[in-house]
Order: sequence, then C-alpha cells, then structure tokens
Amino acid sequence: MSAYRDLVSLARQAAEGTLAADPDPRWAVRLDPDKCRNAAVLMLFGALDPVPAVSTKPLAPAQLDVLLIERAATLGNHPGQIAFPGGTVDPQDGSAVDAALREAVEETGLEADGVEVLGTLPALPLTVSNFMVTPVLAWWASPSPVSVVDYAESAQVFRVPVRDLLDPDNRYTATRTRRGQTYRGPAFRVNGVVVWGFTAALLDRIFTELGWAVAWDAQRVIPAPV
Repeated sequence: MSAYRDLVSLARQAAEGTLAADPDPRWAVRLDPDKCRNAAVLMLFGALDPVPAVSTKPLAPAQLDVLLIERAATLGNHPGQIAFPGGTVDPQDGSAVDAALREAVEETGLEADGVEVLGTLPALPLTVSNFMVTPVLAWWASPSPVSVVDYAESAQVFRVPVRDLLDPDNRYTATRTRRGQTYRGPAFRVNGVVVWGFTAALLDRIFTELGWAVAWDAQRVIPAPV
C-alpha cells in the first residue's frame, strides 16, 4: 500500500470517528471552551522525489518526508521549538483547514495550490498555551520551494524524511520538570535538532495509527531542549 493511501485511509477513519483512543493522558485534558483558543497545524507529507512513496509495513516509507519549522527563539509561545506550520484560527479563516494553509504559506512560502488536504484529525489540547489544536492532514501533490519568510516567526524551515524520524537510533524519551511535575514524552533527534513536546507526541501517535511505527528504546532519555 502506498504511503498516500495510508494517509487517505487515516483521514477517512478520522472523519468516520473510528480512530482508536489514544492512551496518552495529555489528550484527555479538558480545556474551558469559553477561554481556550482554536488553532490548526498542517501535517504536510510528500514524496522526497518522483519515486512513489511506498509503505512496506512495519518499515517506514523510504521516499517520504514531512514539513517542519523551527520557531523563532524570541516568540512568546513555544520559543525555539520544532513544530508543524500553523497557528491561531483567525476570524477571517473559514475553517481550521483555511487557517493551517494560511499560516503555512505565511511561515514557509509554500504554494497552497500544490497541497491536497486529506482531512482533519480530532482537535487536541495544548494546555501550556491554552489552545485546542486541529491537525490538518495533507499531501504535497505539487511541492514548491520553501524557506523562512519572516525570521521573527521562524528560525528555519525544513523537510525531514519520515524514515529518519522512525529510525530507532533517532528516537528518545524527552523529560522536562515544570512546577514540580516531570513531563515525559517521545522525542526525535533529526536535522541537528530535537523534536519534542506536542509535535513529537502528535507524530508518534500518527505513526502508530498508520502502522508505520518501528520499535524503539523508550529508556533512552534526554532533557527537553528548553
């Protein structure tokens, strides 16, 4: 089965409400709907080159990547963290999909016409900044050049091979102690950076849902880069 079909199938399950419940307790947190803000992120997968992206489960697709950004260190929320393109759903946005695409264009300069939106996944709480975040799953049908548009917003824009993210040698458990509580979650060391927190947890969940996950040693612990 191609990676594209895997992603389409995942989007269909989300639309039908048949995704398996995630055991991560962070997703069970309830935010006050009258106080939290809505946001959206673009999970944009695409082929590394013209060779079809093929998934030979349980191995990672060999010719597939995903678009990520490094947030500017001067930002008030999540400074310096690796993230999916995205941001707040503004009043002029017609939907979470519109917001995710708009933010991705503003942050990376990609051409939205080349993006095929496959669907949305259930919104997830990001408690530290009081957001309900809708992941927008998409396929890069016609990739366009990407780069930092505004260095006040992003430090770098890059495409990471999915195979590198799933390589057990690149996977860790990141820990961070805050207000007397220690956070533990999945992390990926790729492209000279560490992906952790909300983005890493979402990637980890998606890879498991897709059946692409490869066994890794969760006892390999690193401090979260904060």
